[in-house]
Amino acid sequence: MTEILIIEDDISLSNGIALTLKEENRTFEKCYDIATAKKHLNTKQWSLIILDINLPDGSGLDLCREIRRFSQVPILFLTANDTEMDMVTGLESGGDDYITKPFSLAVLRARVSALIRRSEISGEKMQMEFDRFVFDFKRMVFTKNNIPVELSKTEQRLLYLLMQNQGQIMTRERLIEMVWQDGTEYVDENALSVVVRRLRSKLEDNPSAPVYIQTIYGIGYMWEAQV
Repeated sequence: MTEILIIEDDISLSNGIALTLKEENRTFEKCYDIATAKKHLNTKQWSLIILDINLPDGSGLDLCREIRRFSQVPILFLTANDTEMDMVTGLESGGDDYITKPFSLAVLRARVSALIRRSEISGEKMQMEFDRFVFDFKRMVFTKNNIPVELSKTEQRLLYLLMQNQGQIMTRERLIEMVWQDGTEYVDENALSVVVRRLRSKLEDNPSAPVYIQTIYGIGYMWEAQV
């Protein structure tokens, strides 16, 4: 079942969106302000959130940032703010896509379908359970021996890349490029080593003799296949 949360204060538009996107196995919850939306955020495992930026009791940008603290659910912004800076701000706040009003219903359907499809494909590999670990990258919940492990966003990205390529060597250059996508030219060459060391300290029983995150000297790192 695909669960879509629509947060839009224009009731007619909200109803129109739900009608336009209606398909078998899709359900909708409509909220008209941030306060109501917050009450619904944790009630279901949402497949997509359609979020207006200008809401009666606050900014959708702030709500998006708050959601990103605990969830990677796809978020599509709908807004009348149509400048390039508005779009950049929306995406940097954690949005996955951005449509300006007025918009084509056909474009909306296509964008929504694409976001849900990408989420379903990536979601297949977003939760991993093995040995003593549970890594849930969608909910950003990580445990070792059933004890929560707090990981920074950078540590999460590095762990995800290593896990998705387990048993394969990832070069330092490739990891730096993928972990720090928004500005590798500003990344100190020792930054990756520091993140690897922090990640080992949280996951390995003996970080100085790692079992999982292996150093391939002169090349990079590899997650030793365990799953």
